[in-house]
Amino acid sequence: MSANRLKLNADKTELLWAGSWRCCLTLGNRGPKLQLGDDTIVPTNDVKVLGVTLSSDLTMDKRVSNVCSAGLYRLRKLGRVRRPLDTKSAATLVHAFVTSRIDYYNVLLAGAPKATTDKLRRLLNATARLLSGTKKSDRGLSQLVHVDLHWLDVPERAKYKLATMVHNCLHGKAPSYLTDCCTPVSDVASRRHLRSASRRQLFVPRHNLSTYGRRAFSVAGPAA
Repeated sequence: MSANRLKLNADKTELLWAGSWRCCLTLGNRGPKLQLGDDTIVPTNDVKVLGVTLSSDLTMDKRVSNVCSAGLYRLRKLGRVRRPLDTKSAATLVHAFVTSRIDYYNVLLAGAPKATTDKLRRLLNATARLLSGTKKSDRGLSQLVHVDLHWLDVPERAKYKLATMVHNCLHGKAPSYLTDCCTPVSDVASRRHLRSASRRQLFVPRHNLSTYGRRAFSVAGPAA
């Protein structure tokens, strides 16, 4: 860094040791410190990158909790001004303050446990009830969300975003580190004789961990 005339700002530098819960248990509470010159970087349990909170155990629980907390707060504020607004204006505000936050980097939720996505589903249901003026005890919520509002569930939203990324990779509109993960089966010499090669499917590599390996883009992307 000194050769490039760069200086480390210790106050704005965060260190995160990420891995499965077994790896985190082996490292201890937060993992070892990192010494860079005269500065010592102390690890933390979570960091925020581009507005997305990432935890050391690679779960999205804290990220989802933050989105739900902020979303419910904004819904309460919007509920106070909902009555004088028409449906179109209310939908615009809801998308600006709530659903856009649900969809922000939701591709990270691909393959996430149902317990995690259910939190966002409840926020989505509360948003739909605000728009329609229905109560929590009223029936027909599924029809309201899927038919009237044309909204996808949270797992389908993440899968749609993932499929869009794969489409961009196949058409050269994505970075090379993502494009390299999308390899057609017909390009793999040992699999050219398979029927999946003629169907223009993508090669899905093997993975070790069902909780983390299947969520990697190299696995979840081609499988989408």
